[in-house]
Amino acid sequence: MEDQFLKEIFWGNTVRQYGVFVIIILLGLLSKKLVSRLFSLALFKIFRRFAQEVNVETFVGLLLKPVESFISFCTIYLAINTLSHPLDIVLWHRSKTKVAVSIGDCLDKVFLFLIILSIFWIILRIIDFIAFVLKHRASLTNNKADDQLVPFLKELTKTLICFLGFFVLLGFVFEINVLTLITGLGIGGIAIALAAKESLENLIGSFTIFLDKPFTVGDVVKVDGVEGTIEKVGFRSTWLISPDKTTIVIPNRAMIDGVLENVTLRNYRRVNFFIGITYETRSTDIKLILTAIESFLEQHPETKDGSAAFDNFGDSALNIQVTYLVINMEHRRYVKVKEEVNFKLMEIVGEYRSGFAYPTQRSITDHPVTGQ
Repeated sequence: MEDQFLKEIFWGNTVRQYGVFVIIILLGLLSKKLVSRLFSLALFKIFRRFAQEVNVETFVGLLLKPVESFISFCTIYLAINTLSHPLDIVLWHRSKTKVAVSIGDCLDKVFLFLIILSIFWIILRIIDFIAFVLKHRASLTNNKADDQLVPFLKELTKTLICFLGFFVLLGFVFEINVLTLITGLGIGGIAIALAAKESLENLIGSFTIFLDKPFTVGDVVKVDGVEGTIEKVGFRSTWLISPDKTTIVIPNRAMIDGVLENVTLRNYRRVNFFIGITYETRSTDIKLILTAIESFLEQHPETKDGSAAFDNFGDSALNIQVTYLVINMEHRRYVKVKEEVNFKLMEIVGEYRSGFAYPTQRSITDHPVTGQ
């Protein structure tokens, strides 16, 4: 009696088929987290020697979602294929070639597409983990070129994997002859290359940066007047963080074609400016002011090659040129040293009975001609 009930047909399927469908769905959905974790732990054994310093949970956390997606798609696919109806319904039929396409055929393509996507998602997450390990190791070395190279190689590898996944989908899901497609792109490839001219130039620029190494991650650079700290070098562009914490994205082509100054490679920062003192200042006081400025710059522990000279007669002031080098290259300290020098200059000018001039106009009656 029970066996007879299981053979009862409802909407083209037996009760047994519906039961197997429900059991597969429940088992797959209830066990996918456990199976995903066990699979991730088993896969981690392959990378254990390579990633001894990294917690296993980091690896599991990266793989958990893509593996769960893979299990879910496989479970639903297996469950649906236990049913006969409506998978056998023909959607499209061509009598001449005897080709028929049913709902089941369409679902096969859809799930094959999703399963392949989930597999490549797993591969991409494994690449993320390998890059994470390499980045951690690079942070332990003094060579900053490693910190710059790892993200670039990560992006390059993931891009190649995405291209491979695209051609796999074309071949297995859409049944396109990939070799014929690639051969046919010979002429079209030229048009694509011309359309992607700037992107190719930026990609070549990224390789040039890694070969010439004009800078590394963490260096302070100035490109055509734009200054910032190198954060990342990508395929198309280089990311900088400006002193006011703004993210600046510059195409790699501009990084190698423009005038690039690596501020970090400088041993000193040069400071050069003018101060204007009043015309009432006596020449003897000017000499004392110059001597005092040079003496202060020589004694300051973070300045070098300081000099002060009476440069010219301005419209409203006697102009003194002050030049010195700041030894400390850290930007915040560099600004503080300039501030200390400026305050000291104000004290020196005031100490020798002078003052800072500002634009003024005097009438001729302010200086009457003697004898009139």
